[in-house]
Amino acid sequence: MTALQAIVMAVLQGVTELFPVSSLGHAVILPRLLNWGVDEKAPDWLAYLAVMHLGTSIALFAFFWRDWLNFGLSLVGASGSRAAKDRITFFHVVLATIPAVVAGALFRKLLGDAFAAPAIAAVFLIVNGFILYLGDRIGEESVGTLDQLNWKGALAVGCAQILALIPGISRSGSTIVAGVVAGLKHEEAARFSFLMGAPIILAANVYEAPKLMKEGATLGSMALLSAVVAGIVAYLSLTFLMRYFRKHEFEALSPFAYYCWAAGAISLAIIAFV
Repeated sequence: MTALQAIVMAVLQGVTELFPVSSLGHAVILPRLLNWGVDEKAPDWLAYLAVMHLGTSIALFAFFWRDWLNFGLSLVGASGSRAAKDRITFFHVVLATIPAVVAGALFRKLLGDAFAAPAIAAVFLIVNGFILYLGDRIGEESVGTLDQLNWKGALAVGCAQILALIPGISRSGSTIVAGVVAGLKHEEAARFSFLMGAPIILAANVYEAPKLMKEGATLGSMALLSAVVAGIVAYLSLTFLMRYFRKHEFEALSPFAYYCWAAGAISLAIIAFV
């Protein structure tokens, strides 16, 4: 992989990880569409993708630093109703992270094979479009705030995050839809999705990143470059998306659904006939 390819991958990652259109799906499909000759079955390919996501995780922590600071203060003795609500929200974030961590550990080999299959990613990108579209239809009257989310809703959102282990299914998309179905308005569902995204991405890096230092690994320097660029782009994407969801409560996810349908169908056609 060249430096230019790493930068292109990083820009794509910084946008698509947070936009509900599946960063992993795009990362698997793009090298095939552009005939880059990248070996997606290489032992360090999945590790490269994980480290590239690290930049996004740092951007998430930086953007929501006040939330994480308040979580920390609430855990070390801060009192009052606000601190109590922060503790509950933090508990919900932790609870929502557990299902994907467990599923990732149990089904890593099966999921790893999917990361090397662009056609599968393209199919699930189309499926992701239906998830977004149906989520908008189901959650048209959702007006709840994050303070109103209970542990059952948080766990449901966490279970929805498991779907994002499949390339083509968006982590932010599936969790925002689950949050909306659980009663949260789009902006609050997005905020919860982004808060729970940071620790799950860090967890993936703890497991995968060391593989970039093993003998025979070739993507270590490109992964670091991608992580830096992806982090910058992700922060800009967050700024845009939080404003977008604040202003577009009705059918906020539908435009992304249309994109997923088009991108998935076009990618499948190219993969099949070119």
